[in-house]
Amino acid sequence: QLQLVESGGGLVQPGGSLRLSCAASGFTLDYYAIGWFRQAPGKEREGVSRINSSGRNTNYVDSVKGRFTISRDNAKNTVYLQMRSLKPEDTAVYYCAAGGDRAYYSGSYDPGQFDYWGQGTQVTVSS
Repeated sequence: QLQLVESGGGLVQPGGSLRLSCAASGFTLDYYAIGWFRQAPGKEREGVSRINSSGRNTNYVDSVKGRFTISRDNAKNTVYLQMRSLKPEDTAVYYCAAGGDRAYYSGSYDPGQFDYWGQGTQVTVSS
């Protein structure tokens, strides 16, 4: 069964850090671009960051630039999202998704470009 599983979410104070993991089972991530998306209550899902299959190219939306870092360890079949200087507005359910490299080079965070999705992990930033 092809599956993505996110972990690492939780409750953190403003200014704190979390590292999210996206682990694949049933398939290898080596040939897939990975995107991280988030959805806050009452808001639409939005793209946050993406990385191409080799890991040499990354992209971030303006709201997280300089605070979030996406990386991948293909040997562990896992992609990470390191989040620092977290703000209350980062509160959301975070999802990872896998797609072909077209999903990265499309130039946008189009959910339709991604084939596999995880179930999400809750991130809450609050004092």
